[in-house]
Amino acid sequence: MGKTHFIRKIAFSILLASSLHHVDAQESRSPDSPAWPRETESQKNQRMEWWRDARFGMFIHWGLYSAAARHEWVQNREKMNGEEYRKYFEIFNPDLYDPIAWAKKARQAGMKYVVITTKHHEGFCLWDSKYTEFKATKTPAGKDLLKPLVNALRAEGIKVGFYYSLIDWNHPHFTIDRNHPLREEKNVASLNQQRDMKKYQQYLKDQVTELLTQFGKIDELFFDYSYPGVNGKGRDDWDSEGLLKLVRKLQPGIIVNDRLDLSETSWGWDYKTPEQFMPASWPSISGKNIPWETCQTFSGSWGYNRDEYSWKSEKQLIAMLIETVSKGGNLLLNVGPTARGLFEEKADERLTAIGNWMKLNNRSIYGCTQAPAIFAKPDNCLLTYNPVTKRLYIHVLSWPFKSLHLKDYKGKFKYAQLLNDGSEIKFKSDIKPGSHTTETTGENDVILELPVRSPEVEIPVIELILN
Repeated sequence: MGKTHFIRKIAFSILLASSLHHVDAQESRSPDSPAWPRETESQKNQRMEWWRDARFGMFIHWGLYSAAARHEWVQNREKMNGEEYRKYFEIFNPDLYDPIAWAKKARQAGMKYVVITTKHHEGFCLWDSKYTEFKATKTPAGKDLLKPLVNALRAEGIKVGFYYSLIDWNHPHFTIDRNHPLREEKNVASLNQQRDMKKYQQYLKDQVTELLTQFGKIDELFFDYSYPGVNGKGRDDWDSEGLLKLVRKLQPGIIVNDRLDLSETSWGWDYKTPEQFMPASWPSISGKNIPWETCQTFSGSWGYNRDEYSWKSEKQLIAMLIETVSKGGNLLLNVGPTARGLFEEKADERLTAIGNWMKLNNRSIYGCTQAPAIFAKPDNCLLTYNPVTKRLYIHVLSWPFKSLHLKDYKGKFKYAQLLNDGSEIKFKSDIKPGSHTTETTGENDVILELPVRSPEVEIPVIELILN
């Protein structure tokens, strides 16, 4: 091969690679995409890899509403004006707050990331923002409450996520709308004439800049939320494109949710956020499965609610985690600390129970996703699958007597074991009708021979090592 020919071949290879990268970048954007989102599909998948593998995170709703102790929307529900609500600001002093303990509880429960409400709809900020006086450093607490938690999470090896409310009922330029506590005041039109959403847009950008420049690498950003339509707010009110462009500039590797009212675009979100319900199947758009994370509460409230009694059981919460992963999603499970900075005893009990289960069974959660369609789900079971280790996990919600029938599983796996203790489970197939004590199988079916007693774990898991 001549030198000139070799050089031309190298140059052509570089040109071809560049051309393919350009095509990939173009194909990753829809026709309505602005010029600045230049990420390819493969680059996005790489950015989100840790999040897909993690599968389980903790949500924390904490603010002045914890002192009211009757739902995080108490200001809205009771139509309190700023002066009435300020009493919580003036007494807020979480003297028992221990961010190191919070981080340890998240890790021990098996959670890989934590999302904390830096500012909820009330407008109160946990950090020392220079753009408002309505912040933790101006309360009797007298200190930044966000930074020590961020440090504690990193010390435990937990990814850091920030929740930031687009809504702000305290800000003087946030116009009164259908969700505002002052919505029924007689002089709303007059009050709104004195408010300028352009100034509020700048406030959003200034605070987001603080959050994404003063706390190191932030892994996930949860904006909340848009409600376009009559007397609502959406992308034009937030300048959603400008806000997201700023986020991508400050933290290119961050993962952002879908509540900026840009859902119909291909570039305005990274994952979908079904809240307080379980999708019937893996959410999809135009037939393509999409990343998703469901946020759920222990009870009916996000913030601390002293008189809330509709708490989910430990088994129900573990089953929720399993079902979410079985449909290719993540679970963000919420804790609402008290005004003194403690997790409720009921929350601690549930976190401990989840942690005990995860300690023995997390292999069926981390890195797992929906099982391939060739594996039928047995009765009263949920399936998860690890595509890297090629293992299938059968979560048995109701323990059967002696046998678990697997339809069309013959030849698909070589070994079965209980995950909690690694004990072998024998299996059989091709059993023909015999006496009245003989259990038979279909032509391609397999019977797992189970112990009569269920393993002493909340939800037993059977691990199949596939062929």
